[in-house]
Amino acid sequence: MSNSIMSIRKNNGAKALIKTLTNAGINTCFTNPGTSEMHFVAALDNSDMRAVLCLFEGVATGAADGYARIANKPAATLLHLGCGLGNGLANLHNARKARVPMVNIIGDHALYHKQYDAPLESDIETVARNVSSWIRTCPSTEQVGADVAEAIEVAHKAPQQISTLILPADVSWGEGGIAAEADLSPVTDIAAATLIKQISAVLLTRGKKTAILLGRRVLLEDGLIAASKISEKTGAKLFCEVFPTRLERGAGLPYVERIAYLAEMAAVQLRGYEHLIIIDTQEPVSFFAYPGKKSYLVPSKCSVHHLVGIEQDAVGSLQALVEAVGAGDVEPKCQPADRPALPSGKLNAAKVCQAVGALMPENAIISDEAQTSGLKLPIYTAGAPRHDVLTLTGGAIGQGLPVAIGAAIAGNDGEGTTAEKVHRSVIALVGDGSAMYTIQSLWTMMNENLDVTVVILNNRSYAILNIELERVGAQGAGPKAKSQLDLSKTPIDFVAMAKGMGMPAETVTTAEAFNDALARAIREPGPHLIDAIVPSEYEGLKLKFLPHVLSAIGKIPSPIAKALKKKLAP
Repeated sequence: MSNSIMSIRKNNGAKALIKTLTNAGINTCFTNPGTSEMHFVAALDNSDMRAVLCLFEGVATGAADGYARIANKPAATLLHLGCGLGNGLANLHNARKARVPMVNIIGDHALYHKQYDAPLESDIETVARNVSSWIRTCPSTEQVGADVAEAIEVAHKAPQQISTLILPADVSWGEGGIAAEADLSPVTDIAAATLIKQISAVLLTRGKKTAILLGRRVLLEDGLIAASKISEKTGAKLFCEVFPTRLERGAGLPYVERIAYLAEMAAVQLRGYEHLIIIDTQEPVSFFAYPGKKSYLVPSKCSVHHLVGIEQDAVGSLQALVEAVGAGDVEPKCQPADRPALPSGKLNAAKVCQAVGALMPENAIISDEAQTSGLKLPIYTAGAPRHDVLTLTGGAIGQGLPVAIGAAIAGNDGEGTTAEKVHRSVIALVGDGSAMYTIQSLWTMMNENLDVTVVILNNRSYAILNIELERVGAQGAGPKAKSQLDLSKTPIDFVAMAKGMGMPAETVTTAEAFNDALARAIREPGPHLIDAIVPSEYEGLKLKFLPHVLSAIGKIPSPIAKALKKKLAP
């Protein structure tokens, strides 16, 4: 027997697993390990895997999501048993809605130990089923490589998904593991020629008001350029989904208008359209049900046309549509370079967004969980240098800081779509309430020395829920009810927390101070935190009257309604 074969057979399951991952180019793992995963941890040495320690499982899963969005390939997570997987569930939900690839490795008790119902014993597969498209408990060491390869294939290929492999401890430590190769061949199947012809006919029909709604894979440069060519040729209006996984934008790229979060405003945007062509997203619906209000937001007389299924090549299908409408030689309409001036005076959320637009560097990545405080971000950054925006795809807050971790690692490891390796600064815009869900992220940013500027938009409340309390029509909301949305009684000292982990941090209350702090954070390498004290965008009479404005906006003439929408949520 040759030495190489003997060496392979002496691999334990953990080593075979890691080798299978790295063979497929999965070289980053976000970890929060426990006892059952110690053989995986030991196997990290002498491997090509970068292991990033996270102090909470929700940070690990959110970071893997952010990594996948920029690298366009899976990261792995290493989590401890069902409880660890459960702690990471909210950001796995966001990742599932973002349709990003991910491979979860969940340690489990040894197969022979499970019969004893030990204190941490749980039904891991049931927990995983909420967010995973593929789940398997590996039955033997010899099977590890093949199972991991299948998990990678499911995660990698369209539709990109979350795979969860449950690794019993004795399977991990057992000898006889053999690494495998995953099939990573790309999907090239595009929409049927008959469908492309039908949709092109809709686009070329004169006198019909048509919109195109873009999502997931067609919101990067190639998709945006193709969509803009079609728009310029046919006059179709371009929209993109409410919370895009990754939106490339800024000077030199086509501008697309995001559908509003508030259903009443989304309905105003879509009013009057007779055809809606949907590309790699779903039909617009309200985030929640509200008494007496519509859940389905497409106008009743509007015909919906889906160009592509999630298992098809979305960009290839869109480019075929360009040719079908005769727009191949049409020049796309791109956003000119246009930065806003630096703001001055007392700080508010709009001025934070203005300063970001004025100061952000080329190729920045914005992890946007600013909630109501980020309403003005799109207009102030439209003409800023080219950048990416990553948003809260699944609505489960606590994503912004972890996603920034993964994006910073992918953006500066030579991953992603940029033609050559460039430095990519990350700006994480997060509300104070959202930040507290995964505040452990600050430690990982420091431990990995990531170039992330954290901006806490600190209005000392769950401001979005104050709006929802008014919109949903809950009766009798008095002091006790409103105290559940108030973070001001016990102020949160974000600067103290950041400095306690060694991160440079400061509190600012004026626009001038924020400008200086942001410029310094962008200029100096490594993590920084800015605690920006801002009033809520909606409070007092403005908050009280908002539900009445939203109720009326659907009944007033379209030009006035759209102007009002633009003022409230541009």
